[in-house]
Amino acid sequence: MKKYYTRACNFKYGSTAKQLIKTKKALPLCGNKDISFDEIEIISRHNSKIYSKIINYKKINTLSVSLRNKVRKDLKNIISRRKNFLKYVNFEEPCIMGILNMTPDSFSDGGKFNKKNKSFKHVKEMISSGANIIDVGGESTRPGSKTIKPEIEWGRIKSVIQKFKKKYKQTCLSIDTRKSDLMVKSIKHGVDLINDVSGFKYEQNSLQKLKKYNIAKVLHHMQGTPNTMQKNPNYKNVLLDIFDFFEKNVNKNFDNKKIILDPGIGFGKNLKHNLTLISKISLFHSLGFPILVGTSRKRFINQISKKYDSNDRTGGTLASVLFLLSQGVQIFRVHNVKEVKQGILVYKKIISN
Repeated sequence: MKKYYTRACNFKYGSTAKQLIKTKKALPLCGNKDISFDEIEIISRHNSKIYSKIINYKKINTLSVSLRNKVRKDLKNIISRRKNFLKYVNFEEPCIMGILNMTPDSFSDGGKFNKKNKSFKHVKEMISSGANIIDVGGESTRPGSKTIKPEIEWGRIKSVIQKFKKKYKQTCLSIDTRKSDLMVKSIKHGVDLINDVSGFKYEQNSLQKLKKYNIAKVLHHMQGTPNTMQKNPNYKNVLLDIFDFFEKNVNKNFDNKKIILDPGIGFGKNLKHNLTLISKISLFHSLGFPILVGTSRKRFINQISKKYDSNDRTGGTLASVLFLLSQGVQIFRVHNVKEVKQGILVYKKIISN
């Protein structure tokens, strides 16, 4: 059976975008009139064969009836404003998720913030630097990392989780965990978002346990486990395979629609996979949900920059964030909050002229 996919492309920005939308020469991306598009890429997959063509959105009527209906349905999702289902987060503005790794062994900042006083100081710094969400994790999921016991993981994060909302009531709190017991404990202390890198596959009953809480979730893609994910990752087509993963899970496994999509850069992907996902990220807008991407300090930056690599990879991180922002991505998971916030503000000012 042939399957079709619709990707918005040929974006314009700022005053140009607004004028094109006003004169009905282009459409807004995710309800954001600062980004418009007038072309769509229609991708078809049949068995192992993939075809693609780009058309102006006004030429949809030239398509077959069944394809026309499919594309119109996708376009409705692409242009619709995303519902703000997270407290204190507006998906119409770029949102920064600041990373708090309370681990001794995370790939970038393991051991830096896993003490109580250091962790709260870092949270304060990230919020004052522009973070809308703080993502707290107590288990490293770097390539090759091993699973730890729930009680050890909870012991690392509980002081922050238990006290966060008493200090920062108007900041969204996210927990980065694969373990359902920790998810439930965290919800009882005011956590707003569950970020499970396994896509809620690590424990079979995770989603069932969460049903009664109506909590927002990140649907994250990972091939394999942290221990195995970088051992020869393989896809038929990484972009379409992950789209299918999102579509299947959204339709079958989630009882509410408080979902954020994360394609999982570096989680069971090689350099080519990562670059394909980043460059074609706008495909996922046709599912109708906010998109979160974490490129911060990741290995693909080193693989590209080689001898020009740096310790915190701020340049490569910011370059990827600004490109993703130009493609309508709403949320960026980063370590260097202030630098990314600065880059976003300058970028937005430039394109608004």
